[in-house]
Amino acid sequence: MTLSAELRQQFDSTVNDNPVVVFMKGNRNFPQCGFSATVVDILNELVDEYETVNVLADPDVRQGIKDYSNWPTIPQVYIGGEFVGGCDIVKEMYASGDLHSKLGVEEEEVETPTITITDAAATVVKQALGEAEDGAAVVLSINARFNYDLSLTANAEASFTLESNGITVLMDKGTAKRANGLILDYIKSSTGEGFSITNPNEPAKVQPLSATDLKAMMADGEDLALFDVRTDEERTIAIIEGAVQLNDDGEAKVRALAKDARIVFHCHKGGRSQQAAEYFLGQGYTNVHNLMGGIDAWAATVDTSLDRY
Repeated sequence: MTLSAELRQQFDSTVNDNPVVVFMKGNRNFPQCGFSATVVDILNELVDEYETVNVLADPDVRQGIKDYSNWPTIPQVYIGGEFVGGCDIVKEMYASGDLHSKLGVEEEEVETPTITITDAAATVVKQALGEAEDGAAVVLSINARFNYDLSLTANAEASFTLESNGITVLMDKGTAKRANGLILDYIKSSTGEGFSITNPNEPAKVQPLSATDLKAMMADGEDLALFDVRTDEERTIAIIEGAVQLNDDGEAKVRALAKDARIVFHCHKGGRSQQAAEYFLGQGYTNVHNLMGGIDAWAATVDTSLDRY
């Protein structure tokens, strides 16, 4: 397409009026592709504020930014009004320290971490290496959200090379910051098998809780606080006994709890309560649970006398 004067002016204003801009799929809070998420993870480590433009919201912007930058892919990063590049370039600049310099951020010293690969995991990895193409290496990646990727990559380059149980592992600087003390195991059970990672650096996560497990906890008198994030109207249809509505008074009750108190959130089917649980996790609460399937699952499996809607 031919870039219109109006759209060019829009792009000029956006990249010149904001120190850092990312044209991406989704936004900073909800990236909608893996490459956009990678760029967001890197920038989140280095700067507190930056602008994002969701190209999925406007087809003209999605194509127009490619014409504006003469760059064929998304995401695209601009710093100080200058086009920097896409995901791969940002990753390379981050690894080399050039991105830190570009952003005016001091590069953090990162020590080589220590990891443990169990005998079971080492056996599986060695077998995979024996079947892989020449030059393949084990690459471990951990992003800022502590999502893990373990792969065999040919001719891989990385900032850190370390060894455990006869296995050489490559990783980038961000991964190295998050990997010290990590244990890589391989587990077999009646339901399947696969790699298992235990990482002491990983922050607390919202823990899923089934209706039957919640019922068992309550029946055993275990200490927990149950909060209902649904509306007044929904609560007239069905209520789990003992659940406190998360209105202003309910929020005050949450904030009065100890940070390590066991807190369970529920809604109709689990979506809104997951958001509430993640919010309070971000407020420093560490033992936060979400009722999977919400009160609908409770009514289906625990208390069938409740009305479902």
